[in-house]
Amino acid sequence: MYTASFAFFEAIWEAGITHCFVNLGSDHPSIIEAMVKGQREKKGNFPRIITCPNEMVAMSMADGYARLTGQPQCVIVHVDVGTQGLGAAVHNASTGRAPVLVFAGLSPFTLEGEMRGSRTEYIHWIQNVPDQTQILGQYCRYAGEIKTGKNIKQMVNRALQFATSSPQGPVYLVGAREVMEEEINPYSLDQGVWDPVELGGLTPKASEQIAEALLGAENPLLITGYSGRNHKTPGALVELANAVKGLRVLDTGGSDMCFPGSHPAWLGLRFGIEPEIEKADVIVIVDCDVPWIPTLNKPKEGIKIFHIDVDPLKQLMPLFYLPAQHRYRADPLVAIEQITSEAQTQASKLDSAVVNKKRDALQVSYKERLAGIDSRATPAEDGSFGTGHLCQTLRSLCPEDTIWAIEAVTNTAFVHDNLRPELPGSWINCGGGGLGWSGGGAMGIKLATDAENGGKGKFVVQIVGDGTFLFSVPGSVYWISKRYKIPVLTIVLNNKGWNAPRKSMLLVHPEGLGSKATNEEINISFDPVPDYAGIAKAAAGGDLFAAKVDKAEDLERTIKDAIKAVEGGQSAVLDCKVTLGC
Repeated sequence: MYTASFAFFEAIWEAGITHCFVNLGSDHPSIIEAMVKGQREKKGNFPRIITCPNEMVAMSMADGYARLTGQPQCVIVHVDVGTQGLGAAVHNASTGRAPVLVFAGLSPFTLEGEMRGSRTEYIHWIQNVPDQTQILGQYCRYAGEIKTGKNIKQMVNRALQFATSSPQGPVYLVGAREVMEEEINPYSLDQGVWDPVELGGLTPKASEQIAEALLGAENPLLITGYSGRNHKTPGALVELANAVKGLRVLDTGGSDMCFPGSHPAWLGLRFGIEPEIEKADVIVIVDCDVPWIPTLNKPKEGIKIFHIDVDPLKQLMPLFYLPAQHRYRADPLVAIEQITSEAQTQASKLDSAVVNKKRDALQVSYKERLAGIDSRATPAEDGSFGTGHLCQTLRSLCPEDTIWAIEAVTNTAFVHDNLRPELPGSWINCGGGGLGWSGGGAMGIKLATDAENGGKGKFVVQIVGDGTFLFSVPGSVYWISKRYKIPVLTIVLNNKGWNAPRKSMLLVHPEGLGSKATNEEINISFDPVPDYAGIAKAAAGGDLFAAKVDKAEDLERTIKDAIKAVEGGQSAVLDCKVTLGC
Protein backbone atom coordinates (compact mmCIF):
# COMPACT_ATOMS: atom_id res chain seq x y z
CA MET A 1 0.00 0.00 0.00
CA TYR A 2 1.43 3.36 -1.11
CA THR A 3 -0.13 6.17 0.93
CA ALA A 4 0.28 9.93 1.11
CA SER A 5 2.20 9.38 4.35
CA PHE A 6 4.72 7.09 2.65
CA ALA A 7 5.07 9.60 -0.18
CA PHE A 8 5.75 12.28 2.45
CA PHE A 9 8.73 10.34 3.79
CA GLU A 10 9.97 9.65 0.27
CA ALA A 11 9.69 13.35 -0.49
CA ILE A 12 11.74 14.53 2.48
CA TRP A 13 14.41 11.87 1.85
CA GLU A 14 14.68 12.80 -1.83
CA ALA A 15 15.00 16.46 -0.77
CA GLY A 16 18.00 15.68 1.47
CA ILE A 17 16.41 15.31 4.91
CA THR A 18 18.10 12.47 6.78
CA HIS A 19 16.51 12.65 10.25
CA CYS A 20 12.99 12.94 11.67
CA PHE A 21 12.61 13.94 15.32
CA VAL A 22 9.19 12.69 16.33
CA ASN A 23 6.61 12.95 19.10
CA LEU A 24 3.64 10.94 17.87
CA GLY A 25 -0.09 10.98 18.60
CA SER A 26 -3.59 10.04 17.51
CA ASP A 27 -3.23 11.91 14.19
CA HIS A 28 -0.39 9.65 13.04
CA PRO A 29 -1.72 6.11 12.29
CA SER A 30 -0.70 6.31 8.63
CA ILE A 31 2.57 8.06 9.56
CA ILE A 32 3.43 5.14 11.87
CA GLU A 33 2.52 2.61 9.17
CA ALA A 34 4.71 4.46 6.70
CA MET A 35 7.61 4.55 9.19
CA VAL A 36 7.48 0.80 9.71
CA LYS A 37 7.20 0.14 5.97
CA GLY A 38 10.09 2.46 5.16
CA GLN A 39 12.40 1.13 7.86
CA ARG A 40 11.75 -2.44 6.69
CA GLU A 41 11.66 -1.98 2.93
CA LYS A 42 13.94 1.02 2.28
CA LYS A 43 16.67 0.61 4.86
CA GLY A 44 19.47 3.04 4.05
CA ASN A 45 17.13 5.12 1.87
CA PHE A 46 14.75 6.33 4.54
CA PRO A 47 15.07 9.03 7.24
CA ARG A 48 16.36 7.95 10.62
CA ILE A 49 13.60 8.31 13.22
CA ILE A 50 14.55 9.76 16.63
CA THR A 51 11.92 9.49 19.39
CA CYS A 52 11.74 12.69 21.47
CA PRO A 53 9.62 12.69 24.65
CA ASN A 54 9.40 16.49 24.46
CA GLU A 55 8.63 18.65 21.44
CA MET A 56 11.01 21.50 22.29
CA VAL A 57 13.89 19.04 22.47
CA ALA A 58 12.84 17.56 19.11
CA MET A 59 12.82 20.98 17.45
CA SER A 60 16.11 21.97 19.06
CA MET A 61 17.78 18.78 17.84
CA ALA A 62 16.61 19.45 14.28
CA ASP A 63 17.77 23.06 14.65
CA GLY A 64 21.26 22.09 15.82
CA TYR A 65 21.64 19.49 13.09
CA ALA A 66 20.49 21.88 10.36
CA ARG A 67 22.60 24.80 11.55
CA LEU A 68 25.82 22.78 11.49
CA THR A 69 25.25 21.07 8.14
CA GLY A 70 23.04 23.53 6.26
CA GLN A 71 20.73 20.59 5.47
CA PRO A 72 17.08 20.88 6.56
CA GLN A 73 15.72 18.30 9.00
CA CYS A 74 12.20 17.26 9.96
CA VAL A 75 10.11 17.37 13.15
CA ILE A 76 6.80 15.52 13.45
CA VAL A 77 4.42 16.49 16.25
CA HIS A 78 0.84 15.89 17.32
CA VAL A 79 -1.96 18.23 16.12
CA ASP A 80 -2.40 21.58 17.92
CA VAL A 81 -1.07 20.51 21.32
CA GLY A 82 2.18 19.10 19.96
CA THR A 83 2.55 22.20 17.82
CA GLN A 84 2.19 24.35 20.94
CA GLY A 85 4.67 22.08 22.70
CA LEU A 86 7.35 23.22 20.26
CA GLY A 87 7.08 26.57 22.00
CA ALA A 88 10.17 28.78 22.11
CA ALA A 89 12.13 26.37 19.90
CA VAL A 90 10.27 27.66 16.84
CA HIS A 91 11.21 31.22 17.76
CA ASN A 92 14.86 30.09 18.01
CA ALA A 93 14.79 28.40 14.61
CA SER A 94 13.17 31.46 13.06
CA THR A 95 15.55 34.08 14.46
CA GLY A 96 18.50 31.68 14.22
CA ARG A 97 17.73 30.96 10.55
CA ALA A 98 17.58 27.17 10.91
CA PRO A 99 15.89 25.31 8.02
CA VAL A 100 13.48 22.89 9.73
CA LEU A 101 10.33 21.29 8.30
CA VAL A 102 7.64 20.79 10.95
CA PHE A 103 4.74 18.46 10.16
CA ALA A 104 1.67 18.01 12.34
CA GLY A 105 -1.55 16.14 11.79
CA LEU A 106 -5.01 17.68 11.94
CA SER A 107 -8.07 16.29 13.66
CA PRO A 108 -10.08 14.18 11.19
CA PHE A 109 -12.64 16.14 9.16
CA THR A 110 -15.13 13.22 8.96
CA LEU A 111 -16.81 11.52 11.91
CA GLU A 112 -19.10 8.77 10.60
CA GLY A 113 -16.52 6.51 8.99
CA GLU A 114 -16.87 8.07 5.55
CA MET A 115 -13.11 7.70 4.90
CA ARG A 116 -10.20 5.75 6.31
CA GLY A 117 -8.84 7.93 9.12
CA SER A 118 -12.27 9.18 10.23
CA ARG A 119 -12.69 10.09 13.90
CA THR A 120 -12.28 7.15 16.28
CA GLU A 121 -11.33 8.79 19.60
CA TYR A 122 -12.82 11.28 22.05
CA ILE A 123 -9.82 13.59 21.68
CA HIS A 124 -10.51 14.17 17.97
CA TRP A 125 -13.31 16.58 18.90
CA ILE A 126 -11.30 18.37 21.58
CA GLN A 127 -8.29 18.98 19.32
CA ASN A 128 -10.29 20.32 16.37
CA VAL A 129 -9.22 24.00 16.23
CA PRO A 130 -10.27 26.70 13.70
CA ASP A 131 -6.84 27.35 12.12
CA GLN A 132 -3.94 25.28 13.36
CA THR A 133 -1.38 26.85 11.01
CA GLN A 134 -1.80 30.20 12.77
CA ILE A 135 -0.14 28.77 15.90
CA LEU A 136 3.24 28.86 14.14
CA GLY A 137 2.52 30.98 11.08
CA GLN A 138 4.20 34.21 12.18
CA TYR A 139 7.48 32.41 12.94
CA CYS A 140 7.63 30.42 9.71
CA ARG A 141 8.86 31.20 6.22
CA TYR A 142 5.85 29.21 4.94
CA ALA A 143 2.83 27.48 6.47
CA GLY A 144 0.35 25.38 4.51
CA GLU A 145 -2.06 22.46 4.52
CA ILE A 146 -1.65 19.23 2.55
CA LYS A 147 -5.12 18.66 1.06
CA THR A 148 -4.45 15.64 -1.16
CA GLY A 149 -1.80 12.98 -1.45
CA LYS A 150 -1.63 13.52 -5.20
CA ASN A 151 0.60 16.59 -4.87
CA ILE A 152 2.14 15.93 -1.46
CA LYS A 153 5.71 15.86 -2.81
CA GLN A 154 5.21 19.22 -4.49
CA MET A 155 3.89 20.67 -1.21
CA VAL A 156 6.89 19.33 0.71
CA ASN A 157 9.36 20.71 -1.81
CA ARG A 158 7.64 24.09 -1.96
CA ALA A 159 7.92 24.35 1.82
CA LEU A 160 11.58 23.34 1.72
CA GLN A 161 12.35 25.95 -0.93
CA PHE A 162 11.21 28.57 1.58
CA ALA A 163 13.12 26.89 4.41
CA THR A 164 16.40 26.82 2.50
CA SER A 165 16.20 30.20 0.73
CA SER A 166 17.83 33.08 2.62
CA PRO A 167 16.95 34.06 5.23
CA GLN A 168 16.48 30.39 6.07
CA GLY A 169 14.04 29.27 8.73
CA PRO A 170 11.29 26.88 9.80
CA VAL A 171 8.30 25.89 7.69
CA TYR A 172 5.07 24.20 8.80
CA LEU A 173 2.85 21.69 7.04
CA VAL A 174 -0.31 20.08 8.36
CA GLY A 175 -2.46 17.26 7.04
CA ALA A 176 -5.61 15.56 8.28
CA ARG A 177 -5.72 11.80 8.95
CA GLU A 178 -7.94 11.14 5.95
CA VAL A 179 -5.54 12.94 3.60
CA MET A 180 -2.47 11.19 4.96
CA GLU A 181 -4.25 7.80 4.65
CA GLU A 182 -5.06 8.38 0.96
CA GLU A 183 -3.75 5.68 -1.39
CA ILE A 184 -2.02 7.15 -4.45
CA ASN A 185 0.09 5.99 -7.35
CA PRO A 186 3.83 6.12 -6.61
CA TYR A 187 5.59 9.04 -8.27
CA SER A 188 8.79 11.06 -8.06
CA LEU A 189 9.91 14.61 -8.83
CA ASP A 190 12.90 16.10 -10.59
CA GLN A 191 14.71 17.48 -7.50
CA GLY A 192 16.84 19.68 -9.73
CA VAL A 193 13.97 22.11 -10.20
CA TRP A 194 13.36 22.65 -6.47
CA ASP A 195 16.61 24.38 -5.49
CA PRO A 196 16.52 27.41 -3.15
CA VAL A 197 16.61 30.97 -4.46
CA GLU A 198 20.15 32.16 -5.16
CA LEU A 199 21.32 35.61 -4.10
CA GLY A 200 23.81 37.61 -6.11
CA GLY A 201 26.54 40.01 -5.05
CA LEU A 202 27.09 43.77 -5.09
CA THR A 203 27.22 45.99 -8.13
CA PRO A 204 30.77 46.95 -9.19
CA LYS A 205 30.06 50.53 -8.10
CA ALA A 206 28.98 49.40 -4.61
CA SER A 207 32.04 47.21 -3.97
CA GLU A 208 34.29 50.03 -5.17
CA GLN A 209 32.60 52.58 -2.85
CA ILE A 210 32.75 50.30 0.18
CA ALA A 211 36.39 49.38 -0.36
CA GLU A 212 37.34 53.03 -0.85
CA ALA A 213 35.51 54.05 2.34
CA LEU A 214 37.14 51.31 4.43
CA LEU A 215 40.65 52.05 3.15
CA GLY A 216 40.23 55.77 3.76
CA ALA A 217 38.86 55.41 7.29
CA GLU A 218 40.86 56.02 10.44
CA ASN A 219 38.81 53.49 12.43
CA PRO A 220 36.98 51.16 10.02
CA LEU A 221 34.63 48.61 11.58
CA LEU A 222 32.80 45.57 10.22
CA ILE A 223 29.89 44.16 12.25
CA THR A 224 28.49 40.72 11.53
CA GLY A 225 26.35 38.03 13.13
CA TYR A 226 25.21 35.20 10.85
CA SER A 227 27.78 35.31 8.05
CA GLY A 228 29.78 32.41 9.51
CA ARG A 229 26.91 30.01 8.77
CA ASN A 230 28.68 29.65 5.44
CA HIS A 231 31.94 28.09 6.59
CA LYS A 232 33.85 29.84 3.82
CA THR A 233 33.02 33.28 5.21
CA PRO A 234 35.41 33.46 8.21
CA GLY A 235 38.36 32.93 5.86
CA ALA A 236 37.00 35.57 3.49
CA LEU A 237 36.68 38.05 6.37
CA VAL A 238 40.29 37.37 7.33
CA GLU A 239 41.32 38.19 3.76
CA LEU A 240 39.37 41.45 3.95
CA ALA A 241 40.93 42.36 7.32
CA ASN A 242 44.38 41.66 5.86
CA ALA A 243 43.63 43.91 2.89
CA VAL A 244 42.21 46.78 4.98
CA LYS A 245 44.84 47.55 7.62
CA GLY A 246 43.22 48.74 10.83
CA LEU A 247 39.86 47.10 10.18
CA ARG A 248 38.21 45.64 13.27
CA VAL A 249 35.58 42.88 13.16
CA LEU A 250 32.80 42.66 15.75
CA ASP A 251 30.33 39.78 16.15
CA THR A 252 27.06 41.01 17.65
CA GLY A 253 24.90 37.98 16.96
CA GLY A 254 27.01 35.16 18.29
CA SER A 255 24.98 32.73 16.25
CA ASP A 256 27.97 31.33 14.37
CA MET A 257 31.76 31.45 14.38
CA CYS A 258 32.31 34.43 12.07
CA PHE A 259 35.91 35.55 12.73
CA PRO A 260 38.87 33.80 14.41
CA GLY A 261 40.03 34.97 17.83
CA SER A 262 43.71 34.77 16.85
CA HIS A 263 43.48 37.64 14.34
CA PRO A 264 44.36 41.13 15.63
CA ALA A 265 41.16 42.52 14.03
CA TRP A 266 39.05 40.40 16.41
CA LEU A 267 36.79 42.28 18.84
CA GLY A 268 34.98 39.22 20.10
CA LEU A 269 31.25 38.87 20.68
CA ARG A 270 29.15 41.65 22.16
CA PHE A 271 25.37 41.96 22.10
CA GLY A 272 25.17 45.41 20.55
CA ILE A 273 27.43 47.17 23.07
CA GLU A 274 31.09 47.86 22.19
CA PRO A 275 33.17 51.10 22.49
CA GLU A 276 34.58 50.65 18.98
CA ILE A 277 31.09 51.33 17.58
CA GLU A 278 31.31 54.90 18.89
CA LYS A 279 34.88 55.38 17.62
CA ALA A 280 34.31 54.11 14.07
CA ASP A 281 34.24 56.51 11.14
CA VAL A 282 33.07 53.88 8.60
CA ILE A 283 30.89 50.87 9.45
CA VAL A 284 30.00 47.95 7.21
CA ILE A 285 27.21 45.73 8.57
CA VAL A 286 27.14 42.21 7.13
CA ASP A 287 24.26 39.81 7.82
CA CYS A 288 23.45 41.06 11.31
CA ASP A 289 20.17 41.70 13.12
CA VAL A 290 21.25 44.03 15.95
CA PRO A 291 24.53 45.83 15.20
CA TRP A 292 24.13 48.19 18.18
CA ILE A 293 21.62 49.32 20.81
CA PRO A 294 20.99 53.05 20.29
CA THR A 295 19.95 53.73 23.90
CA LEU A 296 23.29 52.38 25.17
CA ASN A 297 25.79 53.15 22.41
CA LYS A 298 25.59 54.13 18.77
CA PRO A 299 27.81 55.42 15.94
CA LYS A 300 28.89 59.04 15.60
CA GLU A 301 26.67 61.32 13.56
CA GLY A 302 27.47 61.67 9.88
CA ILE A 303 29.72 58.63 9.37
CA LYS A 304 29.37 56.31 6.39
CA ILE A 305 27.34 53.16 7.08
CA PHE A 306 26.84 50.36 4.55
CA HIS A 307 24.34 47.56 5.23
CA ILE A 308 24.71 44.21 3.41
CA ASP A 309 22.25 41.47 4.33
CA VAL A 310 20.18 38.62 2.94
CA ASP A 311 17.23 40.44 4.53
CA PRO A 312 18.19 44.11 4.99
CA LEU A 313 14.62 45.22 5.76
CA LYS A 314 14.13 42.51 8.45
CA GLN A 315 10.70 41.68 7.14
CA LEU A 316 9.66 39.65 10.21
CA MET A 317 10.51 42.51 12.61
CA PRO A 318 7.75 45.14 12.96
CA LEU A 319 10.30 47.71 14.21
CA PHE A 320 13.76 47.91 12.64
CA TYR A 321 15.80 50.64 11.00
CA LEU A 322 19.40 51.74 10.68
CA PRO A 323 20.94 55.07 9.62
CA ALA A 324 22.68 53.44 6.65
CA GLN A 325 23.21 55.49 3.53
CA HIS A 326 23.43 52.34 1.39
CA ARG A 327 21.60 49.00 1.66
CA TYR A 328 22.15 45.86 -0.37
CA ARG A 329 20.37 42.53 -0.51
CA ALA A 330 23.26 40.20 -1.35
CA ASP A 331 25.01 36.96 -0.52
CA PRO A 332 27.44 37.90 2.31
CA LEU A 333 30.31 35.72 1.06
CA VAL A 334 30.09 37.01 -2.50
CA ALA A 335 29.89 40.61 -1.26
CA ILE A 336 32.90 40.21 1.06
CA GLU A 337 34.98 38.67 -1.73
CA GLN A 338 34.04 41.53 -4.06
CA ILE A 339 35.01 44.19 -1.50
CA THR A 340 38.28 42.39 -0.74
CA SER A 341 39.21 42.17 -4.39
CA GLU A 342 38.52 45.88 -4.84
CA ALA A 343 40.41 46.78 -1.65
CA GLN A 344 43.45 44.80 -2.78
CA THR A 345 43.42 46.73 -6.06
CA GLN A 346 43.08 50.12 -4.38
CA ALA A 347 45.58 49.43 -1.57
CA SER A 348 48.60 49.95 -3.81
CA LYS A 349 47.75 53.66 -4.03
CA LEU A 350 47.82 54.23 -0.26
CA ASP A 351 50.55 55.95 1.77
CA SER A 352 52.56 53.08 3.30
CA ALA A 353 53.36 55.11 6.43
CA VAL A 354 49.66 55.65 7.15
CA VAL A 355 48.90 51.97 6.51
CA ASN A 356 51.70 50.81 8.82
CA LYS A 357 50.53 53.14 11.57
CA LYS A 358 47.01 51.63 11.42
CA ARG A 359 48.42 48.09 11.44
CA ASP A 360 50.67 48.78 14.45
CA ALA A 361 47.86 50.43 16.40
CA LEU A 362 45.65 47.41 15.74
CA GLN A 363 48.31 45.03 17.06
CA VAL A 364 48.71 47.07 20.24
CA SER A 365 44.97 47.24 20.94
CA TYR A 366 44.59 43.49 20.29
CA LYS A 367 47.31 42.64 22.81
CA GLU A 368 45.70 44.97 25.36
CA ARG A 369 42.32 43.30 24.80
CA LEU A 370 43.78 39.82 25.39
CA ALA A 371 45.65 40.98 28.48
CA GLY A 372 42.43 42.39 29.91
CA ILE A 373 40.59 39.13 29.23
CA ASP A 374 43.33 37.11 30.93
CA SER A 375 43.44 39.36 33.99
CA ARG A 376 39.70 39.01 34.54
CA ALA A 377 39.90 35.22 34.24
CA THR A 378 42.26 34.74 37.20
CA PRO A 379 40.74 32.65 40.04
CA ALA A 380 40.21 34.30 43.42
CA GLU A 381 42.49 33.61 46.39
CA ASP A 382 39.79 31.49 48.06
CA GLY A 383 39.76 29.11 45.06
CA SER A 384 36.51 30.33 43.56
CA PHE A 385 36.49 31.00 39.83
CA GLY A 386 34.43 32.66 37.14
CA THR A 387 33.22 31.65 33.71
CA GLY A 388 36.38 33.06 32.11
CA HIS A 389 38.78 30.79 34.00
CA LEU A 390 36.48 27.82 33.46
CA CYS A 391 36.43 28.41 29.70
CA GLN A 392 40.18 28.93 29.46
CA THR A 393 40.59 25.56 31.16
CA LEU A 394 38.10 23.95 28.79
CA ARG A 395 39.90 25.41 25.77
CA SER A 396 43.23 24.00 26.95
CA LEU A 397 41.86 20.48 27.60
CA CYS A 398 39.20 19.83 24.94
CA PRO A 399 40.17 18.74 21.40
CA GLU A 400 41.21 21.60 19.15
CA ASP A 401 38.30 21.00 16.75
CA THR A 402 35.65 20.91 19.49
CA ILE A 403 32.22 22.29 18.56
CA TRP A 404 30.83 24.60 21.24
CA ALA A 405 27.03 24.76 21.67
CA ILE A 406 26.45 27.90 23.73
CA GLU A 407 23.49 29.15 25.73
CA ALA A 408 25.22 31.10 28.48
CA VAL A 409 22.97 34.20 28.42
CA THR A 410 24.64 36.88 30.64
CA ASN A 411 27.91 34.92 30.61
CA THR A 412 28.11 34.61 26.81
CA ALA A 413 30.74 37.32 26.31
CA PHE A 414 32.98 35.75 28.98
CA VAL A 415 32.60 32.36 27.29
CA HIS A 416 33.47 33.73 23.86
CA ASP A 417 36.38 35.87 25.09
CA ASN A 418 38.06 32.89 26.70
CA LEU A 419 37.25 30.14 24.21
CA ARG A 420 38.16 32.39 21.26
CA PRO A 421 36.87 29.94 18.61
CA GLU A 422 39.09 29.53 15.57
CA LEU A 423 37.52 27.04 13.20
CA PRO A 424 34.47 27.65 10.99
CA GLY A 425 31.44 25.87 12.42
CA SER A 426 33.06 25.50 15.84
CA TRP A 427 30.75 27.94 17.71
CA ILE A 428 26.96 27.70 17.52
CA ASN A 429 25.00 29.94 19.86
CA CYS A 430 21.27 29.83 20.54
CA GLY A 431 19.66 31.64 17.64
CA GLY A 432 17.08 33.52 19.67
CA GLY A 433 15.69 34.26 23.09
CA GLY A 434 13.82 31.00 23.69
CA LEU A 435 15.89 29.57 26.53
CA GLY A 436 16.39 25.80 26.57
CA TRP A 437 17.77 25.37 23.03
CA SER A 438 21.20 24.00 23.91
CA GLY A 439 20.16 20.63 25.39
CA GLY A 440 18.58 19.39 22.17
CA GLY A 441 20.76 21.69 20.07
CA ALA A 442 24.00 20.13 21.30
CA MET A 443 22.68 16.63 20.64
CA GLY A 444 21.56 17.59 17.14
CA ILE A 445 25.03 19.01 16.49
CA LYS A 446 26.68 15.83 17.77
CA LEU A 447 24.35 13.67 15.69
CA ALA A 448 25.25 15.76 12.63
CA THR A 449 29.02 15.68 13.11
CA ASP A 450 28.90 11.92 13.68
CA ALA A 451 26.89 11.47 10.47
CA GLU A 452 29.31 13.69 8.53
CA ASN A 453 32.31 11.73 9.77
CA GLY A 454 31.16 8.15 9.38
CA GLY A 455 29.98 7.65 12.97
CA LYS A 456 32.85 9.24 14.94
CA GLY A 457 32.45 12.98 14.75
CA LYS A 458 33.90 15.93 16.59
CA PHE A 459 33.76 16.47 20.34
CA VAL A 460 30.73 18.59 21.36
CA VAL A 461 30.49 20.74 24.49
CA GLN A 462 27.30 22.43 25.69
CA ILE A 463 27.84 25.47 27.95
CA VAL A 464 24.59 26.51 29.59
CA GLY A 465 23.35 28.70 32.42
CA ASP A 466 21.72 27.00 35.38
CA GLY A 467 18.25 28.43 34.75
CA THR A 468 18.54 27.68 31.06
CA PHE A 469 19.55 24.09 31.84
CA LEU A 470 16.16 23.63 33.52
CA PHE A 471 14.41 25.18 30.51
CA SER A 472 16.11 22.61 28.23
CA VAL A 473 13.98 19.72 29.60
CA PRO A 474 16.95 17.63 30.82
CA GLY A 475 14.71 14.68 31.59
CA SER A 476 14.08 14.30 27.87
CA VAL A 477 17.56 15.37 26.71
CA TYR A 478 19.57 12.80 28.64
CA TRP A 479 17.12 9.98 28.00
CA ILE A 480 17.61 10.59 24.26
CA SER A 481 21.37 10.86 24.76
CA LYS A 482 21.42 7.43 26.44
CA ARG A 483 19.01 5.68 24.06
CA TYR A 484 20.68 6.86 20.84
CA LYS A 485 24.26 6.93 22.16
CA ILE A 486 24.83 10.66 21.60
CA PRO A 487 27.60 11.61 24.08
CA VAL A 488 27.97 15.31 24.87
CA LEU A 489 29.84 17.18 27.62
CA THR A 490 27.53 19.65 29.40
CA ILE A 491 28.92 22.48 31.52
CA VAL A 492 26.32 24.07 33.80
CA LEU A 493 27.25 27.62 34.88
CA ASN A 494 25.80 27.57 38.37
CA ASN A 495 25.35 31.06 39.79
CA LYS A 496 22.23 30.21 41.79
CA GLY A 497 19.62 31.84 39.63
CA TRP A 498 18.52 33.92 36.67
CA ASN A 499 20.69 37.00 36.41
CA ALA A 500 19.34 38.29 33.08
CA PRO A 501 16.11 39.70 34.66
CA ARG A 502 18.16 41.70 37.18
CA LYS A 503 20.29 43.13 34.40
CA SER A 504 17.17 44.08 32.42
CA MET A 505 15.65 45.75 35.48
CA LEU A 506 18.79 47.78 36.22
CA LEU A 507 18.95 49.09 32.65
CA VAL A 508 15.52 50.71 33.20
CA HIS A 509 15.48 51.30 36.99
CA PRO A 510 19.15 51.64 38.05
CA GLU A 511 18.15 53.23 41.39
CA GLY A 512 14.78 51.52 41.78
CA LEU A 513 13.54 49.34 44.64
CA GLY A 514 14.68 46.21 42.84
CA SER A 515 18.27 47.47 42.61
CA LYS A 516 18.61 47.01 46.38
CA ALA A 517 16.47 43.89 46.67
CA THR A 518 17.76 40.34 47.09
CA ASN A 519 17.45 37.71 44.39
CA GLU A 520 14.78 36.07 46.55
CA GLU A 521 12.76 39.28 46.69
CA ILE A 522 12.77 39.71 42.91
CA ASN A 523 12.09 36.00 42.37
CA ILE A 524 15.20 35.03 40.40
CA SER A 525 16.93 32.88 43.03
CA PHE A 526 17.50 29.13 42.73
CA ASP A 527 17.89 28.39 46.42
CA PRO A 528 17.84 25.58 47.36
CA VAL A 529 20.08 24.78 44.41
CA PRO A 530 18.92 21.82 42.28
CA ASP A 531 21.24 18.89 41.68
CA TYR A 532 21.66 19.60 37.97
CA ALA A 533 24.05 16.72 37.26
CA GLY A 534 21.84 14.41 39.34
CA ILE A 535 18.77 15.30 37.27
CA ALA A 536 20.66 14.37 34.09
CA LYS A 537 22.00 11.13 35.59
CA ALA A 538 18.53 10.03 36.64
CA ALA A 539 17.19 10.69 33.12
CA ALA A 540 19.99 8.55 31.66
CA GLY A 541 19.09 5.67 33.95
CA GLY A 542 22.28 6.23 35.97
CA ASP A 543 24.58 5.88 32.97
CA LEU A 544 26.10 9.37 32.94
CA PHE A 545 29.24 11.00 34.36
CA ALA A 546 28.07 13.56 36.93
CA ALA A 547 30.22 15.88 39.04
CA LYS A 548 30.24 19.22 40.86
CA VAL A 549 33.15 21.67 40.99
CA ASP A 550 33.46 24.79 43.14
CA LYS A 551 37.25 25.13 43.56
CA ALA A 552 39.78 25.99 40.85
CA GLU A 553 42.18 23.32 42.11
CA ASP A 554 39.68 20.58 41.24
CA LEU A 555 38.65 21.92 37.85
CA GLU A 556 41.31 20.49 35.52
CA ARG A 557 41.16 16.99 36.98
CA THR A 558 37.35 16.85 36.84
CA ILE A 559 37.20 18.15 33.27
CA LYS A 560 39.78 15.56 32.18
CA ASP A 561 37.67 12.79 33.74
CA ALA A 562 34.55 14.13 32.02
CA ILE A 563 36.28 14.32 28.62
CA LYS A 564 37.46 10.73 29.03
CA ALA A 565 33.89 9.61 29.79
CA VAL A 566 32.46 11.40 26.75
CA GLU A 567 35.17 10.05 24.45
CA GLY A 568 34.21 6.62 25.76
CA GLY A 569 30.59 7.13 24.69
CA GLN A 570 29.01 8.36 27.93
CA SER A 571 27.51 11.82 28.34
CA ALA A 572 28.85 13.98 31.16
CA VAL A 573 27.38 16.89 33.13
CA LEU A 574 29.59 19.16 35.24
CA ASP A 575 27.86 21.48 37.69
CA CYS A 576 30.34 24.35 38.00
CA LYS A 577 29.81 27.01 40.66
CA VAL A 578 30.94 30.29 39.06
CA THR A 579 31.30 33.80 40.44
CA LEU A 580 29.53 36.65 38.67
CA GLY A 581 31.07 39.19 36.32
CA CYS A 582 34.17 37.32 35.19
